[in-house]
Order: sequence, then structure tokens, then C-alpha cells
Amino acid sequence: MNKTDIILDNIYNRKSVRQYTDKKITKEDLDKIIKAGISAPSGLNLQPWHFIVIQDKQTLIDMASIHEYSGMFKDATAGIIVLYDTEKTYQGLEELAIQDLSAATENILLAAEALGLGAVWTAIHPVEKRMNKLIKYFNLPETIIPFSLIALGYPLKKQEPLDKMDTNKIHWDRW
Repeated sequence: MNKTDIILDNIYNRKSVRQYTDKKITKEDLDKIIKAGISAPSGLNLQPWHFIVIQDKQTLIDMASIHEYSGMFKDATAGIIVLYDTEKTYQGLEELAIQDLSAATENILLAAEALGLGAVWTAIHPVEKRMNKLIKYFNLPETIIPFSLIALGYPLKKQEPLDKMDTNKIHWDRW
């Protein structure tokens, strides 16, 4: 398989995995995953992100209470919070940072897939209740806003990706 096929295969096979074994993720793999997030494109190269890597089991369990769709953190062996540094934005275009943080989050998900891990993105921003819980839990500075919370682990079972291809959503040259 050539490099192009490997990359496309990884993208096509990425899936949301919510059940994990108890096998720990190595620090080396977590470093690779974070490097993938940091390697995301960002407008004006402002890189408005910070990351909290979670390995502590009690903290992961606590993350399960952040919102109604985060119960998988009880079984996850790691997690990552992607954070928005509001001091790293272009005044008047703060919404552009959301694109940067989304790209970083997707890179993390693709890196996890490439490493044979399962991952799922649980949305935090813009839900104030979820954001406030993380701000309080981690005692975040007022310029740091939680954006996404990602559960990580080795998949409990083989899971096929969803086929999302819908040619009705593709328009060539005009609507």
C-alpha cells in the first residue's frame, strides 16, 4: 500500500469508539497523538490550543459526569481535552479559532486510528454547562476555554466505520 492509500484508508476507517479494554496507552503513543493535534493548521499560525492529557483513572471517571454522552470515560484508559487560549486569536475573528481547534481535534482522532486505538470526540464548546464543569474541575485560567473532550483506549471489539458517502451532497461546479 502506498503512502496516499495508507492516509486515505486511515481517514475512511476512522470511527467513534466508545468501549475499551483496560490496556494502557503508552506515553510514546500519547506523545504522537498530541503532536498530531499540534500539527493541525491554524489561521495566521496562531495555534490557539492547549491540551490536557488525562491518564489518572479517577479523573477519567469524573469526566463521565461532564455531560450525558460521556459515559465511555469510565472505561477509557486516557483522555485529551482540547482547550482554546483566547489570547491566541485575531481580534474580531474569534470564531476562526473554532476551525483551528476542530482541525486539532480531528488530527488527534486520526492519529488514534493510525495507532490502532479507539477514540470518540465529545463536544464541550459551546455548551456553557459542560464548559463550566471543566473550567471548575481543572481550575482553568479565565483565558482558557474547554473545546472538546476526547476519550481514548484500545477498542473492546472490532468495529466497522459508518459509510457516510452520500452523492446527493456533492455538487459539481454549481448547486
